[in-house]
Amino acid sequence: MRRTGWYKLGAALLAASLIWPGAAAANPDVAKSYIADAKKVGDGVLTYLFWDVYRATLYAPAAGWTPDGPFVLSLRYLRALDGADIAGRTIDEIRDQGFADKARLAAWQARLAEIFPDVSDGVTLSATRDDKGRTVFYRGTDRIGLVDDRAFARRFFDIWLGEKTSEPKLRRALLGG
Repeated sequence: MRRTGWYKLGAALLAASLIWPGAAAANPDVAKSYIADAKKVGDGVLTYLFWDVYRATLYAPAAGWTPDGPFVLSLRYLRALDGADIAGRTIDEIRDQGFADKARLAAWQARLAEIFPDVSDGVTLSATRDDKGRTVFYRGTDRIGLVDDRAFARRFFDIWLGEKTSEPKLRRALLGG
């Protein structure tokens, strides 16, 4: 199901919430701290109407990206967004991909609202999927939060990397092609 209007902005907000200030387009330092042989897989820009919202970059081991392996998704914001809106849109995207457990969605939204700060142009947020299936969030190289839930990790990263993403062009760019 394709999303338009506010849904695309929501996806952008969610992705934006992942990355904080840091490198020009991504955060290779966070990637290298989780993955010894980290390599950039791909990157792309999320655009809503005529506004660029963020540049997303995916890092994975040299052997390649797998959804169950360690990887890092960094978002360098290109505009200001409210952290609470990012958390809400993240949950909307997860719900729109077919996840309907209301209790878990509410718990995840509450946790994300604690983690996601307001962002401005140039801020980079990164989300790592570590080898234990946890999602660790960074602003620049500063750790800002953790969600220790494999189901959350899968659903969260599917916003950008899953087959049901609302942004298939960005997904292709992130996956290198």
